[in-house]
Order: sequence, then structure tokens, then C-alpha cells
Amino acid sequence: MRRLIFEPEHEDFRTSVRRFFQNEVAPHAEKWREQGFVDRSIYTKAGEQGYLLMWADEAYGGAGITDFRFEQIVYEENMRHGEPGFYIQLHSGLVAPYIGKLGSAEQKIRWLPPCIRGEKILAIAMTEPSSGSDLAGMKSTAQDCGDHWLLNGSKTYISNGQLADLIIVAARTVPDQRYGIGLFVVEADMPGFKCGARLQKMGLKAQDTSELFFDGVKVPKSNVLGDATQGFGYLSQFLSGERLISAIDGAALAQVSFDVTLEFVQQRRAFGRPIGTFQHNRFVMGQMRAQIDAIQTFVDQCVLEFNAGRLTPELAAEAKLLATELAGRVVDSCVQLHGGAGYMEEYRISRLYTDARVMRIFAGTSEIMKEIIGRSLGLDERKIK
Repeated sequence: MRRLIFEPEHEDFRTSVRRFFQNEVAPHAEKWREQGFVDRSIYTKAGEQGYLLMWADEAYGGAGITDFRFEQIVYEENMRHGEPGFYIQLHSGLVAPYIGKLGSAEQKIRWLPPCIRGEKILAIAMTEPSSGSDLAGMKSTAQDCGDHWLLNGSKTYISNGQLADLIIVAARTVPDQRYGIGLFVVEADMPGFKCGARLQKMGLKAQDTSELFFDGVKVPKSNVLGDATQGFGYLSQFLSGERLISAIDGAALAQVSFDVTLEFVQQRRAFGRPIGTFQHNRFVMGQMRAQIDAIQTFVDQCVLEFNAGRLTPELAAEAKLLATELAGRVVDSCVQLHGGAGYMEEYRISRLYTDARVMRIFAGTSEIMKEIIGRSLGLDERKIK
């Protein structure tokens, strides 16, 4: 189905972005998967092209582009022609906005320019071993010591954990308040900060994931984002954008999986004809086509709502739930249509299958998304007696 949200300038931009991922990312993807992380140089190359933090004001070296459709194009083209383990969306779309919207003038001047150039790589540390999706249950603490905060605790499953130069760390600042949390920018060379071993994952082999440890890290007051007691509200504020990005990635992965499989079933022959011509396989492909078109249209509409400042947490949860669940179903069917070849690492569909599985877990599990949507309907047991 023709996508109606893009203008000619978007399509021109897509052409240049596609060329970048084809030339600068795809040739290195296998090496990055083998080593478990992308080369730092890909961030500086993306920065040179102006693809990082495009929304940032020109005063900091950004392009000042607030139209999220341009970000959407970058993420889609990376999924199609680049390497999903290159977490450009985390750097530009998930972490940097905390600095852009919560940071002081001095913090923006200090951090945004090198992030825009790709010289400093970003990560965010929320998840802990014992709390998972329950952010209010985090155990990491930050104690106010006058001219600095003393940070202690650990985080796990942190994307870009190995490469990151700046990590936004959520920690409890008010011991007797469940939601008394602050956000602290930890710099990788701060004493007491330690990056654990790179975690081995099912998929996204090129994306480094780590445990992080904070043992008496002295974080200067100048590295606190906003009010040191309002971090939970800040995290909630940015979750809609995070879930929209997950929805964009899910829809893109479903589309790439479909395209890879369509080519395969057109070429692979059995019993004297292409396997795609068998009725069952036609039905499977036809159903996937219809479902992808429907979800892509919904996700695109959510992007327009985000542009207009109207994307609610509930709508973002719907998009994230539907797109990532669809990605899982589609890529599973596509592996089946590949037969034994779909189980082989050399075939792209095999990698897409393992890459897709985490989509239903991170940025809030599918179960959490259903809970958010259900409560928005007034079905909250705490309010219904």
C-alpha cells in the first residue's frame, strides 16, 4: 500500500539515507556481529551526514528538524539496508531528548554538540536485576552530599553499555517515596563507575549490551537533569516516544522479513514450480501483506500525532503492542516458508527472527502495554470496587 504521510522531500532524504546505510553500514555488519559491537567510527560518520539528533537546534550543530518523519526514515532504512544492532535510534531518539528537553543551557552546550557529531555515544540505565519493568522498585540510590551526589547500585541489560561515553542513570533520591527518583549523567571516566562484561544475547549480535556498576560515583550537581526528585515523571514523559520508535522498528522488521521471503518463495522451486505458487503459501503471504499494510498505516498515523504533540501514552502503547507482536508473527511465518534454510545463520531471515524476539520485551513488555491500554479504559481494579 502506498504510504501517504511522506512528501517529496522525505523521499529524497530516504534515497540519501539508504545510500549511506548501503555503503557505510552493511559492508561491516558481519564483522560487527562477530565482535559484538559496532565500531565507534560509524557514529562519527553518521554525524558527518547530519543523521544524529536531527531535531537539535542549529546553535548546537543540529539540523533543527522537528518533523519526526525524518527520524522514522533513518530507522527504517537502517532496518532494511543497515544493521539493526547499530542503535542509532537509541542514541538520537531515546536518550538525547532527555538532554534536549530537561538539560540546562550549560548542559546542552556541553553535551549536545559532541553527541550530534557522534564523538560521544549515549546510553540510558533504568533496568535493574531485581525490578525489571517496575521502575519504581529500583534499588540504586543517589545521596545528596552537598556539592555532589553519591551514586551506588547496578543496572543490567543496558544497550550501548560498552560504547557509551555518557549514561543517564536513574536512581532513588528519596528513600521513603516510591517515585522519588533522579536522573544523573554519568561520564564513562568517572571513578567508581565500572562497565561489566558484554552480555551474550539471542539476537542483535552487533548491539552491545552490558551490566553497569556504580560504587560511590561522585556525580557533580551540574550533571543532574532537572529536579533530582522528579525522575519518575520524566521517564514517563519520554516513554511515548520510546514506544513509537519500537513500533517503527517492529513494522520495518515485518516489512523486511516479508520482502526477503517473497523473493525466496518466488525463486525456490519444489515439485516443478515456485513454492510461492502453492495455495497455502499464497494464503500465508496474502495475510501477512494485509496485516503489514494495516499496522504500518496505524504506525504512520501515530508519527503524525507525535509531530502534532498529541500522541498519548495509551496510543503509543497500542502501536508498540501491535507492531512488535506483528513482527514476531510475520518473521516466524517467514522462517517456516524458508524451510530448513530459514534455520541457517547465513540466511537473513534467521537473523531477523532472533533480532525480532526482544521487541516484545524492551520498552515495556507486551503485557505491560496491555495493562496500560486496559487501565485507560477505566478498568483499574484500584478504582473499581
